[in-house]
Amino acid sequence: MNLLRRLDLVSFFKLTTRERFDGVTPACLLVLSLFGVFFIYSAQFATEQHDWTKQLVWLALGAVIYLTTSLLDYRLWLKYAHYVYLLALAFLLLVLIPGVGTTHNMGARRWLDIPGLGAFQPSEFAKVAVLFATASILTGSRLGTVKDSLQVLVKLALAVGIPMLLIIAEPDLGSALVIAPMVFAMLYVSNLSTRFFAGALGVFALLVGIVALDVWNYANFMEENHLDYIKDRGKYEKHSLLPLKDYQRDRVLNFAMPDKVDPMGIGWNSRQSLISVGSGGFTGKGWTEGTQAKLGYLPRAVAHNDFIFSVIAEEKGFLGSITVIGLFGVVLWNGLRIAGLARDRFGALLALGVTVLFTVHVFVNIAMTIGLMPVKGIPLPFISYGGTFVLSCCLLQGLVQSVYRFRRDF
Repeated sequence: MNLLRRLDLVSFFKLTTRERFDGVTPACLLVLSLFGVFFIYSAQFATEQHDWTKQLVWLALGAVIYLTTSLLDYRLWLKYAHYVYLLALAFLLLVLIPGVGTTHNMGARRWLDIPGLGAFQPSEFAKVAVLFATASILTGSRLGTVKDSLQVLVKLALAVGIPMLLIIAEPDLGSALVIAPMVFAMLYVSNLSTRFFAGALGVFALLVGIVALDVWNYANFMEENHLDYIKDRGKYEKHSLLPLKDYQRDRVLNFAMPDKVDPMGIGWNSRQSLISVGSGGFTGKGWTEGTQAKLGYLPRAVAHNDFIFSVIAEEKGFLGSITVIGLFGVVLWNGLRIAGLARDRFGALLALGVTVLFTVHVFVNIAMTIGLMPVKGIPLPFISYGGTFVLSCCLLQGLVQSVYRFRRDF
């Protein structure tokens, strides 16, 4: 099968194994989850918040979801993929309705409040739905040249594009962007012509250029009109055709041209994150001994979720950081191995899609904490605090375990 051959070339893994249950990934995920609980506690050590206890509850629920999903034959999802997709679209539409969707910081409407359960983030469920939809479409299609595959590509563009646009409208640009690499990876192993990827790369470069020009115009607009980047945030939005918020432009501007923005305002989180990472040294300051989060320099609103890697780096230093990265590396390596072991195209696509999605999350989160990428609200799997995110991560990894368990008849 072309799909499995291409996967094997990418991953360099053997396609035979005897174990019924994969224990490597669950062991790594357990250690990462414990890391998360301990450092959520540490990030909030100087406050009266106790989100680590809530994280334990979410992880317990997630363990049930993981086990249940892994015991179900993953091929059942092929039958119900379109129902999951339509349900995800319904949630994404509901969250955009004023009075239904919950508005939090920066005016973003990303949550649905469910009585007794708390906030539910539909964009996390949408990632799962897009994974199912993409794998379902590609499983039932034959791809070759772009011309021969045009009908499939149009169907896939609609299936992926609609939820991405709805997520961007919240706005949640970070969650929308992590979907694209997953879909492209699944297309790559489906034997699509390399001309398509060359064209897609050109389109991506064009989009980056358009955004860069828009951010440059934004900076000039603010300077020419003597406006403050924080107090006058939002005044440029009506002058741009792009569906971006000014706070999103601020993040890009802070990354590309930090001298143009106020380090005490827009660039505060990223600068304090760099200080946290740099001050940890080789072995760190010790658990709960990090000063950046404890004293509030690394804002307490983000220290336990999006910037938790900074807390780990400060308190456990290079050794703690490389341990976390190594554990993620094993999980991602094993995900590709399982994709190569899959008994059919659908299973291989599911395992590959999950692995690439996690890879993007890990890379972007760590990269933004060390200043290699603009700040995005992309959490670190199994470590950052977050209910819906934890549950979706457990479900996705349960799918990979299911692909492994049902790779052949025992």
